[in-house]
Amino acid sequence: MKPRVLVTGAGGQIGSELVTVLVQKYGEANVFATDKVRRPSRGAEPPLELLDILDRQAVERAIKRHGVDTVYHLAAILSAVGEANPDLAWDVNMNGLKNVLDAASSAGVDRLFWPSSIGVFGPDAPKVMAPQDANLNPTTMYGVTKVSGELLCEYYSLKHRLDVRSVRFPGLISSEAPPGGGTTDYAVEIFHSAIEKGSYDCFLREDATLPMMYMPDALRAAVQIMEVEGRRVRLHIGYNLAAMSFSPAELAAEIMKHIGAFKVTYSPDSRQKIADSWPQSIDDSDARKDWGWRPQYDLKGMVSDMIGRLRERQTAQAKDV
Repeated sequence: MKPRVLVTGAGGQIGSELVTVLVQKYGEANVFATDKVRRPSRGAEPPLELLDILDRQAVERAIKRHGVDTVYHLAAILSAVGEANPDLAWDVNMNGLKNVLDAASSAGVDRLFWPSSIGVFGPDAPKVMAPQDANLNPTTMYGVTKVSGELLCEYYSLKHRLDVRSVRFPGLISSEAPPGGGTTDYAVEIFHSAIEKGSYDCFLREDATLPMMYMPDALRAAVQIMEVEGRRVRLHIGYNLAAMSFSPAELAAEIMKHIGAFKVTYSPDSRQKIADSWPQSIDDSDARKDWGWRPQYDLKGMVSDMIGRLRERQTAQAKDV
């Protein structure tokens, strides 16, 4: 039997693409996309339902109304926005998560996915191949909410028998969704600027190496961990997840292989301090061992695919004018 799936934050960076993947796998009748604000529909997507995760009763009513047994809780405030508005980040990321966990537990949901992040790591974590069990001492409100969220998810798995599954996503690069206020969003902006303007002013240093992942791999990981047998999911905090690590300069050099006249300058801002607190690479051996995680995209493959997709869209838009 196919799961009946509720997605919160369906209009966001991950949600807007994950909904399409879930519809393709389980059918439109079994996927319920929700967000706090409406957005234009894109392709094979179910109608977007308005839902405020800060309203616990509304979340539970939505779960029961649709007979939901699986939840992907993606609604969140990201790192840079969270530093600018820490009260909002705490409210959405923590109170919203608790509301969804409470509603899911009360309504008898079978499985719940919640994304953690490399933001859980602080400056005392190893810079190279940060392990699963590294000390988690983040210096951002976003990171604080992710560490607290991991502990809360583990609590609900132990005390309420709620099957919560989670991964620590690195920076995500999407050809479809616009940047969402994260520290690693330069790696999305740079492609659009390269194609549209031929230049980019990066808000991180040229040598600021960070763990990154192409969105197709991230979507596959989220679905994969939710579909594996429960006995294979040993951890109910976030599993470390890795694909590639690179600096802005390395990414720019790869883009220049496709766009030779591309020019990049560097003007580090407050986001550089956040980047400095994170590891440069992640050890994801537990995810590989426990449930078979393997990324499919490296830097070369990601850049080639991104540029191809964006150029196709640019050509299609030009024809529509």
